[in-house]
Amino acid sequence: MVGFDYDLAIAGGGIVGTLLACALRDSGLRVALIEARPRTTGLNRRQAYAVTLLSGKIFQGLGLWQEILPKITTFCQIRLSDADYPHAVRFLPEDLGTEALGYVAEHNVIMQALYECLDNSPNITELCPAEVVQAHYQPDGVELQVEVEGKARIIRTRLLVAADGSRSPIRQEAGIRTRGWKYWQSCITCVVQPEKEHGSIAYERFWPSGPFAILPLPGNRCQIVWTAPHAEAKTMADLDDGAFLTELSRRYGDQMGKLSLASDRYVFQVQLMQSDRYTLSRLALVGDAAHCCHPVGGQGLNMGIRDAAALAQVLLQAHQKGEDIGDLKVLRRYERWRKLENLTILGFTDFLDRCFSTNWLPLVFIRRLGLSLLRLLQPLKYLALRLMTGQTGRSPQLARH
Repeated sequence: MVGFDYDLAIAGGGIVGTLLACALRDSGLRVALIEARPRTTGLNRRQAYAVTLLSGKIFQGLGLWQEILPKITTFCQIRLSDADYPHAVRFLPEDLGTEALGYVAEHNVIMQALYECLDNSPNITELCPAEVVQAHYQPDGVELQVEVEGKARIIRTRLLVAADGSRSPIRQEAGIRTRGWKYWQSCITCVVQPEKEHGSIAYERFWPSGPFAILPLPGNRCQIVWTAPHAEAKTMADLDDGAFLTELSRRYGDQMGKLSLASDRYVFQVQLMQSDRYTLSRLALVGDAAHCCHPVGGQGLNMGIRDAAALAQVLLQAHQKGEDIGDLKVLRRYERWRKLENLTILGFTDFLDRCFSTNWLPLVFIRRLGLSLLRLLQPLKYLALRLMTGQTGRSPQLARH
């Protein structure tokens, strides 16, 4: 292939794809970020995420944390409980030796900071609205057919990165198989306004129907992540606001008083997925294009953020050594780094959901014994917190700045 328009093209301008682009802003590499939806879509999306301590360090390494942190919630306590079992496990910062246990950030807050970074990065070209129509892989690069604002265009790049979601057309076109399953559950998300202060406490309650999380947001709001069997989730979603809040309060508890809805309700099916490969010659997968996990524990986005930071580090180091960033031997360094670590999180979230989403008495006894051990044994609590906050595995250099 003669001549390249870019060194790498990133298909997908969500949080993970945009973060990857921003992580390469001082690399000397020419980056194209291709996103089908306009910026207003990202800024208007009303969704919130649990953000781990490691992800916070990655944003800090990018120089974006001072913009993000004042607009999100820092939670300094996690309460883990099993249905109506009265003995909840309380995790505190001193259990981990940190000042906080994590954060809750809204989508638009993160995207606003990332967009500002893009606007100050001359080596990054944002193509939006644009979509990759087809990719032709060649020994030394990729020729992309891209539709940019309704017009066909050919782009030549050394590497294509798929950050285009769990149904990734690029992954499917490349013939990369996935393994996993769809759960028997769907997830209902919404924002509520409690009558009393939420106290910056994050709750994870396990009911036989599925996990139920309460994440504190600024303005004394809370993000609800309610997992339930498909039929139950559909029934809950179809209720009027009053009836929905009544059902919600039964699981929420009365510790924050009366609840009122502060957003629409959204329902999505829950799945676990791991791609057989994260890389091919001239192609790398990141985020949901590579893997998806159960929302219990709020690990999904954090896995993608870590992917982006790891891939950026591998590409930067290869570029500095004069290596071809699209060569498979380079890309396999990223795959070896992230695939097993992600599989560990996938297994952990699957275990939690299956262990707690049942009324089978022997398992109820075992898991409540496990919760008692967590309460009583500080080393066990420390290990659990390290996994939950992203402190295990190899840490990207961005997180060490």
